[in-house]
Amino acid sequence: MTMKPIKEGKVREIYDNGDTLILVATDRISCFDVILNNQVTKKGTVLTQISKFWFDFTQDIVPNHMVSVDVKDMPEFFQQPKYDGNSMMCRKLEMLPVECIVRGYISGSGWKSYQEDGTICGIKLPEGLKESDKLPEPIFTPSTKAEIGDHDENVSFEQCVETLEKAYPGKGEEYANAIKDATLAIYKKCADYALSKGIIIADTKFEFGLDEDGNIVIGDEMLTPDSSRFWPADEYEPGHSQPSFDKQFARDWLKANPDNDWTLPQEIVDKTIEKYLQAYELLTGSPLEA
Repeated sequence: MTMKPIKEGKVREIYDNGDTLILVATDRISCFDVILNNQVTKKGTVLTQISKFWFDFTQDIVPNHMVSVDVKDMPEFFQQPKYDGNSMMCRKLEMLPVECIVRGYISGSGWKSYQEDGTICGIKLPEGLKESDKLPEPIFTPSTKAEIGDHDENVSFEQCVETLEKAYPGKGEEYANAIKDATLAIYKKCADYALSKGIIIADTKFEFGLDEDGNIVIGDEMLTPDSSRFWPADEYEPGHSQPSFDKQFARDWLKANPDNDWTLPQEIVDKTIEKYLQAYELLTGSPLEA
C-alpha cells in the first residue's frame, strides 16, 4: 500500500493517518524560499529528533502533538529505511493563524526594525542596542501566516488578538495571552538549558493549535536549527551577525556564487549537516544514532 502526502512543504510532507497525522522531515534543503537540488543526508532525522527532545523537555509547560517517532507504531508504508528516524506521528490540531516568534537577542528582521524606529512589533526597546545584543527580557513578536509565496507579516500583540478574535469570536484575547505566556515560558526554560550546553538560542518560532477539547497544544516542529537561530556561545560577540548552527554555509555560498543554479558543492552540504549534527549532540548529550 502506498500513501500520498496530503500536504507538501519545502522540507516536510504530511500524511493523513485517520485520527493522527504523520509528519516526515525530508532531507531537502531550502534557502531564500527555493528548494535546492541537493539532499542533506540525515537532516530530516536531526529535525525530527531535536523536536522530540524538546517536546519531552517542555511537556510540563504545555501539551504537545507528538504521539510517537517509532515507525513500528505507524502504518506499514512507513516501516522502510527512508522514513525511519525522520517521521513523527502527531495528534490532529486546528492550527491557530498566528506564528509565535520569541526573541531573546536582537537579530535579523528584528535588528532591521529596531534600526528604523527603535521598536520590534510595536515593542519599544532601550536605546543604543548593538546587533546580536541580548535583550533585557525575551519579547513575544508574533506574525500572521502568509499565503504560500507571500512573506509572513510581523504584527503587534493587539493585532495578534484581533486576528484570533476574527477566527474565534469571544476567545481572541484569551488565546493570544495563552500562546504568549506559553511561548515565553518555553523559550526561557529551553534557552537556559541550551546555554548550559554551549548554544545560544537567539530567537525561535512556535506554532500552536487547539485539540478536540479546545485546549492549546504546541504543534509543528520545535526549537530546530530550521525554526530557530542557534549560535555557538563560545564565539558570541555582539556588534555584528553571529555564526550559526544552520544553513548559513549554504546561504553564504549561494550569495557568493550567483550563477549557482541552486546546486551546492558537496563540501558545503557536508559542512551544513555537520552543524546540524553538532547542535543535536550538544543539546541531547549523545550523537545521533545512525
